[in-house]
Amino acid sequence: MTPGRTPSRWLRWTLAVTVAVLACLAFGVTTASAVLSLGPHEALYEVDTDGLVVADLGPLGTIEIDSPLPLGLGVDVTVKEIPADLTAVGTSSTLDRLVGDLDRYLQFYNTPEVTIDAVTSALVGDALRRAAVALVVVFLVGWGVRTVLGPDRRRELTDLLAPRTWRLTAGTVVVVLVVTTVVSGDVDPPRAGRPASAVFAGTALEGARITGRLAGVVDTYGGQLVELYDENEAFYADARDNLERSWDGWDIRHAVRTNLGTETPDDEDVVTLLVVSDLHCNTGMSGLIETTAVRSGADVVLNAGDTTMNGTAVEKACVDSFAAAVPDGVPMVVSDGNHDSVLTSSQEAAHGQTVLDGGVVEVAGVRILGDRDALETRIGEGTQVAREQTPSEQAAALATTACEDGDVDLLLIHTPPVGDAALDSGCVPFQVSGHTHRRAGPEQVGQGIRYVSASTAGAASGQPTVGPLRGTAEMTVLRFDPETRRMLDVQVVQVEPSGRATVGDREPVPAVVPPLGQLQPGVAGAGPAPSGTSSATPEPTGSPSPALVPDGPILP
Repeated sequence: MTPGRTPSRWLRWTLAVTVAVLACLAFGVTTASAVLSLGPHEALYEVDTDGLVVADLGPLGTIEIDSPLPLGLGVDVTVKEIPADLTAVGTSSTLDRLVGDLDRYLQFYNTPEVTIDAVTSALVGDALRRAAVALVVVFLVGWGVRTVLGPDRRRELTDLLAPRTWRLTAGTVVVVLVVTTVVSGDVDPPRAGRPASAVFAGTALEGARITGRLAGVVDTYGGQLVELYDENEAFYADARDNLERSWDGWDIRHAVRTNLGTETPDDEDVVTLLVVSDLHCNTGMSGLIETTAVRSGADVVLNAGDTTMNGTAVEKACVDSFAAAVPDGVPMVVSDGNHDSVLTSSQEAAHGQTVLDGGVVEVAGVRILGDRDALETRIGEGTQVAREQTPSEQAAALATTACEDGDVDLLLIHTPPVGDAALDSGCVPFQVSGHTHRRAGPEQVGQGIRYVSASTAGAASGQPTVGPLRGTAEMTVLRFDPETRRMLDVQVVQVEPSGRATVGDREPVPAVVPPLGQLQPGVAGAGPAPSGTSSATPEPTGSPSPALVPDGPILP
């Protein structure tokens, strides 16, 4: 196009829209913010242009690391819950809080990529929202100016500016380049006297620089934290290797037994369910859960609750880590426990997990009934009823729902006795629970079979769940036949504190034995209703065990 020639109308509009979109995107990116967790704290993440990722810990100082973002963009992290004046709290109190927070610092340090992914996603989402709002504002302002000017004045301005389109465009580009250069050049380089801390060498925080009082603490005690981190990494890497080898061994045993005719070949129509429970934020187990889900060919993951320790916002990193362990395309169904919260449920739902809430859902052809726990346990605060129903009322409601539905295959509930009324009614053939941290069953309770999963975190009384296992961690593989509507067998997977892993053999689920002289319709193994008796849907009977008490605190 020759200089001075007026561009066509569509080209002028294209240039104007492009400039507006780019300007709005720049605004959105440079003003994006999000409130998420950082270790045991909530933190405000804000994008800036100093080329650094800076975590402001108040009077403790800051942690700084060079930003990986382009164009001089950085992130300021303002950590909440740090006292403004350290003299406001006693030394022993401060130390006690730091010790209590150690597990969550280790969770962040062990899997920083989970926090980084969550922060990146949140900031990108906020940037796009801000850019969209800015674009709407620009459009409305432009439309308003166009209306105020009127057609005659618009024609005059068009005649005046259209021939200068290229000069205006060039000027805009120059301004953008100058601003970008100034912003990118205004990066605060590492200042003298702030060398990178050697403690973080070889870790995800390598190159971080510490200022303030925190620098002395890190120099003094940071090596111990790194040793714990290295120990944790080595333990779970070794345990995962052992689990892979154990699955290899089981595959060979199963193939041999199948060839010998002592075991039946796997039926492709059978639904495989992987049970995890009482994870209590032990994100070290995420890799082993993933291995078991893949090697077992899980169609569904059942989470029997207590994913977190206190159901707080900062434990989103735990929820994120376990969600990432589930293979793509495999649904997770959750019955939240007494250590979880409504916030935990919303975090799980954000990952597309099915969070049970008193109704029946169908997943992979299995009709599942369940609900989150009626109680909430908070470390240091005890346990209280947190819903409109007590545990006994919840138990009766679940039994009523099961009998009204008439086609429930599985009851998933955190606290085992809450399912007693439903099992007694004969309207639930199989129940999965957790809570006790000890495996029990499968055994008959009432007119159904109950299975209680041990803790997948290896939770031991009075011991933290973060770090190498203190107790034996367990997962369970169940197989369900959609034709007979029966649970076929149970296979226990164990990881011991030594790191040894065992994949057990499949054990058949026992058949329900009806009460002497009484066969209830709809119960496995039952025939037609005896003559003279009603075949209507049975009413829920019995009441749950009075032992509806939560497990003790995970941390001392």
